[in-house]
Amino acid sequence: MLPRTGTNTASIDVRTALEPNDFPAVPSIIGDISALSKVLKANDRNSRLQVLEKARELVRALETPRETMIKHTWAQNTAFTAISFGVDTGLWKQWVENGSNVPQKVSSLAAQLRLDPAVLGRFLKHISAMGYIIETGPDEYKLTNFTKSLSLPIIADSYPLCLWSINNALANLHGYLRETDFAEPTSATDGNYQHAHHIKADVFTHFQENPPNGPRFNNLMSGYRQGRPSWMDKDFFPVEEKMIDGFDPSGDGVLLVDIGGNVGHDLDEFRRKFPDHPGKLVLQDLERVINQIEHLDEGIVRMPHDFFTENPIKGARAYYLHTVLHDWPDDLCVKILSRVSEAMKPGYSKLLINEQVIPARNAHWEATCLDILMMSLLSSKERTEAEWRNLVEVQTGANLRIVRFWSVGNGVENLIEIEKVL
Repeated sequence: MLPRTGTNTASIDVRTALEPNDFPAVPSIIGDISALSKVLKANDRNSRLQVLEKARELVRALETPRETMIKHTWAQNTAFTAISFGVDTGLWKQWVENGSNVPQKVSSLAAQLRLDPAVLGRFLKHISAMGYIIETGPDEYKLTNFTKSLSLPIIADSYPLCLWSINNALANLHGYLRETDFAEPTSATDGNYQHAHHIKADVFTHFQENPPNGPRFNNLMSGYRQGRPSWMDKDFFPVEEKMIDGFDPSGDGVLLVDIGGNVGHDLDEFRRKFPDHPGKLVLQDLERVINQIEHLDEGIVRMPHDFFTENPIKGARAYYLHTVLHDWPDDLCVKILSRVSEAMKPGYSKLLINEQVIPARNAHWEATCLDILMMSLLSSKERTEAEWRNLVEVQTGANLRIVRFWSVGNGVENLIEIEKVL
């Protein structure tokens, strides 16, 4: 039992836990959904997300506290485990190979995968109860778009990776914070993740040293980036005006350096969206990551590089960091930014940081959940606008200045434009 933290004995009636969370709000929410449905289009991301958020709001209002508790502590955890079981055993790939639109018997799938049909049946029954597959008969199910997508590594690999690494760390977080008097974690090598897994390595080294989790992480990052607004789109950041216009082809002639760019997802997107771009595109990451690249256009230069060391590309038009700095506490971010600043040419080079910028109010759950994960895994954080200004312009002390925070208004995709001043 946890120790009592105070002497207040005030309590509420248990019936509160059995009543809807906000029943009076239900008619209004339904009205909002009805109004939004009139302009809803499948290919309109904004209208779809508006209705989706209202639908979540409706569920929260109708659920009782007791139902919400059971959903959080039992239903979602076990669904996560059941889905991961399907990934690890090859269930979802086999199902799609059998026919993605064809109902499948538990007995047939179990025979193909050499599984106990009783075990598989119990997992599938819960996955069906959670709405992720459709029950078409006794011990017979049909895939949904979600479970069809679990045949894709960029969607599927997140499940066993997170079950192994992230969930252990989250379960350990409260005890770790209690041991540190609830201080905000700041050590990249002696934080909660290291205590949870009894290791000294950082998270990424731990992934790479425990196959197949290195490639699984690469797939997770690829899946995370799918379908999100891209700073390369015309309604987001003016690439031609800010990068291509004024490009100087002399010297190394480098247009864009993706620092810590994993296996090149972003540079490949840039190449496709700007096929006539001038200059070179350079991908930088640790050698062990570069060596994992299976498919990348030969026109993209691959360069092993540790971003804590001097950057060999000097005076490029733009240097780019995508979800890199949120992986590190401030002191190490300062080292990364200082190395980039050393390579930048004042008045010409730009630093582009593609990260979350947490608003002062109405933060989005995709940003806030990542913030908790960063604290648990990396002793780092998702930063507010004020924290970004402090980190870039004050702590780094390398003559860097934020020009503008660019966003499409969805709260989770932002580009921070930075220049170096004399």
